[in-house]
Amino acid sequence: MIDEFRPKAVIDLGCGTGLLARRLARSGIAVTGVDPAAGSLEYARAQPGAHRVRWILGDASVLPTAAADLVLMTGNAAQAIIEPADWDEMLRRTFAALRPGGRFVFETRDPGRRAWENWTRAESWRRVQIDGVGSVETWVELTGVDLPLVSFRHTWVFESDGAVLTSDSTLRFRDRAEIEHDLERHGYAVDEVRDAPDRPGLEFVFVALRAD
Repeated sequence: MIDEFRPKAVIDLGCGTGLLARRLARSGIAVTGVDPAAGSLEYARAQPGAHRVRWILGDASVLPTAAADLVLMTGNAAQAIIEPADWDEMLRRTFAALRPGGRFVFETRDPGRRAWENWTRAESWRRVQIDGVGSVETWVELTGVDLPLVSFRHTWVFESDGAVLTSDSTLRFRDRAEIEHDLERHGYAVDEVRDAPDRPGLEFVFVALRAD
């Protein structure tokens, strides 16, 4: 989509450790990375090429006005915004952050595919090798379903010392019609809804246009 839309300025909302933001900045795009996790931004700022990116700690409320041709939100970050008021605020702020003709692109899981049914230890367990850490076992387990909310626990077990870390999260599963309605309420035109090329049939990729 970067090649297709050719933006000069991009905001990566929920940029995490900044991998995508740094990659885009290397191509000469003016990139702003925004994330509410201080630890993620600390890591991002220490990586090669980080000086090319403007890093901002916070959520959508800190987005600069009329600053981007494209706002991206990847990694299903849209689903982590579970409160309707926070969702509306994010849509309002991203709209304001775009220049006329700019686009907001994000993806979200199709609730009709019921992805949470595979969030079990048996289905998600894997072992990974991390430089400087060693072997780590990791898996996801479902802890609750109260649609549209789904809760789960992510577990990591470190082989080196037996340490166990867990993280509990809740996601909101919005259907396509609801998201299109919400985008239009906030002034967006839904340009198109694409399939996710790496997860065909499982997610919606929304391309919303600020047409004014």
